[in-house]
Amino acid sequence: MKKLNELLNCDYDVKVTGIKINSREIEEGDLFICTDMGTMDRHEFIDDAIERGASAIIVKKDVGEKSVPIIKVDNPNDVLPIIESKFYGAPETKLTMIGVTGTDGKTSVATMVQTLLGEETCGYIGTNGYSCSKFNKDTNNTTPDADKLYGYLDEFVKADCKYCSMEVCSEALMRGRVKNIEYDVSILTNITSEHLNIHGTLENYIADKCKLFSQTSMDGYCILNKDDEHFLQAKAACKGKILTYGEGSDNDLYFKDIMLLPGRNLFTIVYKDKEYKIDSPMAGYFNIYNLSAAILTLFALGYDFDYIEKRIPLLKVSGRLELIDMGQDFYVMVDYAHTPNGITKLLEYVRLLPIKRSIVVIGQAGERDPYKRKTVGEIVSKNCDLAIFTYEDPRSEDPKDIIDMMIENIKDRDNYEIIIDRSKAIKRAIDVAKPGDMVMVLGKGNETYEKLKDRVIYFNDIEECKKHLEDRLKVTNR
Repeated sequence: MKKLNELLNCDYDVKVTGIKINSREIEEGDLFICTDMGTMDRHEFIDDAIERGASAIIVKKDVGEKSVPIIKVDNPNDVLPIIESKFYGAPETKLTMIGVTGTDGKTSVATMVQTLLGEETCGYIGTNGYSCSKFNKDTNNTTPDADKLYGYLDEFVKADCKYCSMEVCSEALMRGRVKNIEYDVSILTNITSEHLNIHGTLENYIADKCKLFSQTSMDGYCILNKDDEHFLQAKAACKGKILTYGEGSDNDLYFKDIMLLPGRNLFTIVYKDKEYKIDSPMAGYFNIYNLSAAILTLFALGYDFDYIEKRIPLLKVSGRLELIDMGQDFYVMVDYAHTPNGITKLLEYVRLLPIKRSIVVIGQAGERDPYKRKTVGEIVSKNCDLAIFTYEDPRSEDPKDIIDMMIENIKDRDNYEIIIDRSKAIKRAIDVAKPGDMVMVLGKGNETYEKLKDRVIYFNDIEECKKHLEDRLKVTNR
């Protein structure tokens, strides 16, 4: 608990028990901050916040007199992280902050870094929630709003963590959610066209991604994928020492002697002229890049390879290349891949495996970048034997409209079906699979929700696959 004048330069000494930007979450004594989210005017909910017990309100525009103190500022979005940091005692300064950005691979790299450092000493924030050895909790956003983020960091501090490995998405950087955090290590996975509905242009998207590197400490490290086509733009934004990884021997860390196997990667990394053999449980060529970034991060933090090598067998990213084995005679995989680049890389990997047919269940999110939908449809249809198009977080859009955009350029093909209900689409894929086939359910990974037009429902692709596999096996074993 703090007093308002301890958090903000004002004359009010009312007690603040918490800080919220959603009026529905207000509890007695909370400070309500009317941030601009681009989709709504939070000033409209001031009366609701007061009725729920708000002790004070921070606003951007005149709202008249209220029964609680009203403080007007130029930009509530800028004020929010400053107040949050003060409220929680600047937890971001008590942790070594590691930020991962990129179109694909954020969850994998951030989770790998946590695993290699150890969950007892490193917290994780991202798509799969926020966690350390003492807890594992859900989040609403890949990179939470500041009213949640600093509380999570404070929980890590109280759990005796020394590090925080977090995904930093482009929208969070654009909206300033992490504006006041100085990162000790920042990591670039890759940048491909994505989220243009939010950023407007690819140039804006790249610029927002690169903000992470300008927020890196002068004494810190910017770890960049030199093989990415936007490497130079990221490099230009860097404040910290630049370390690179990739295929070429001109990198600080490079990899060679690659052997891709089902469920494993064997390769060699070279760092400071020393070679190290890697036997990784994270399969796929793209995971060579991801693990290289994570290993280079630990090298930068002062860890030696003996420590790293012992922890590599522990690597596992929930919802990434997650094979589900219930004794069936075909493969079932759940993966988060949802961008054109991510889907392409995954299907390229699967083509190298000793499987027969490939069956893909996939959709595209509503109220998100519509320009990639037909590209995704073409990629999937071209690279699998059977595509089943379904819904994926349609939100306010009609899922049939989204699917129509996905099949726009493949209507003359005969290797796809449309099943709008996602559960039924997964069931269909499992029911038609034959011995040696690979069923892939893409887009959601281990997420536990579907955002529909009028509500959010519980839904988990992994659980759905298990349910339908169990039903099929019951029939088979009769």
